Amino acid sequence: MSYAAGVALQGAVYQHLRADTALAALVGDAIFDAMPVDAPSGVFVSLGPEETRDAGDMTASGSQHDFIVSVLSGADDSAGFAAVKTTAVAVSEALENGAMSLERGHLAGLWFLRAKARRVENGAARRVDLTFRARIDLG
Repeated sequence: MSYAAGVALQGAVYQHLRADTALAALVGDAIFDAMPVDAPSGVFVSLGPEETRDAGDMTASGSQHDFIVSVLSGADDSAGFAAVKTTAVAVSEALENGAMSLERGHLAGLWFLRAKARRVENGAARRVDLTFRARIDLG
């Protein structure tokens, strides 16, 4: 088991989302590597929790990472789910369709697992948590 690729995966996902033009058209530079202390107005994207498991075999070490990317609206945004879900689609397409290289290890595959949409902050804001799975070979 190795968590050696965890930082590399997080950095690659963050840079890949920041470089995606379709996503930038929706949120500008409101893509965060950590949840901001004060939520910005409008829709924004934040990298979230990650769970890692061993995925090595007899030939090489590797890891499986289930990670969450959240799309949120500020409490002052009363537009409903449409903008948040549209942005969630852009995040999903960016990650599923783009090749990412890691500073450590090789990304063998990246898949969408699930999404959960809900109201937060007493129903005033919206949130979609997208869960992805990455398989990394450490060779």
